[in-house]
Amino acid sequence: MDNLRGSILMVLAMAGFALEDMFVKQMAGALPTGQILIMVGLGGGLLFWLICLTRGEGLWHRDALQPMVLMRNACEMLGTVGYVTAVVLTPLSSASAILQATPLFVTLGAALVLGETVGWRRWLAISVGFCGVLLIIRPGLDAFEPASLFAVQGVIFLGLRDLATRRIPPGVSSMRLSTYGFLVIAPAGLVLMALAGDALVVPGTTDLLRVVAAIVVGALGYFALISATRIGDMSHIAPFRYTRLVFALLIGVAVFGERPDAATLTGAAIIVGSGSYAAWRERQRQRRASLEAATLL
Repeated sequence: MDNLRGSILMVLAMAGFALEDMFVKQMAGALPTGQILIMVGLGGGLLFWLICLTRGEGLWHRDALQPMVLMRNACEMLGTVGYVTAVVLTPLSSASAILQATPLFVTLGAALVLGETVGWRRWLAISVGFCGVLLIIRPGLDAFEPASLFAVQGVIFLGLRDLATRRIPPGVSSMRLSTYGFLVIAPAGLVLMALAGDALVVPGTTDLLRVVAAIVVGALGYFALISATRIGDMSHIAPFRYTRLVFALLIGVAVFGERPDAATLTGAAIIVGSGSYAAWRERQRQRRASLEAATLL
């Protein structure tokens, strides 16, 4: 039942994130990227802080100083800046397709950092999946879009964020983690505005509504993601991340008139196929381990 709930929460999280991406991209023409990050970060942080208060959880707690929480917040900040920049500067479909390599990167990190066992088949799946990323980016070719590298930045640091989340003690509140995760985006937006030399822009009514909508769906998706990561087996719930690509493709075509080319669609299919196979192999490994343990008992 934990895996079932985790899977449902993961699909809901991906739907929320895809809608959040849509609102962010719609605001990009009128507002600086850094300002969008500031507004969404502060708005989402305030929302989760109010929820924490209703549950009797204070914002400031020694949990915030735990090494894994600090690492998670740093990775959240760098990963979000990279991915949001990619959403603003590149087609939503291609940015989202590249982001689908995150579960493969998590598997890679679990093997290299956490010491988890990864067989040769999953190593092969990881390699093939990253080839799919290269097919979308196409470095060295005329179709290469340098801004796509921001999506790769998102993959790396959001993957590290998920690995750090797995190492955080269960007693640390998901609501408090969500609050921290949003709040750290705001200073990142300030730095981005300073580097770009952007000035604050007063948003119009439409963009204000988009900001509110982005905060609400993003906050709901964010909490669902944390909850799914903490209650379900990663190998079971990871494939459901790929539903974000389906939502993003539909939004890209219907809202922004995007027409992904064959290379992008092929690369996305390779990433999804490789990630799904790697997750399936992990489930098989866990099932065999459980049977062996039951036999010994």
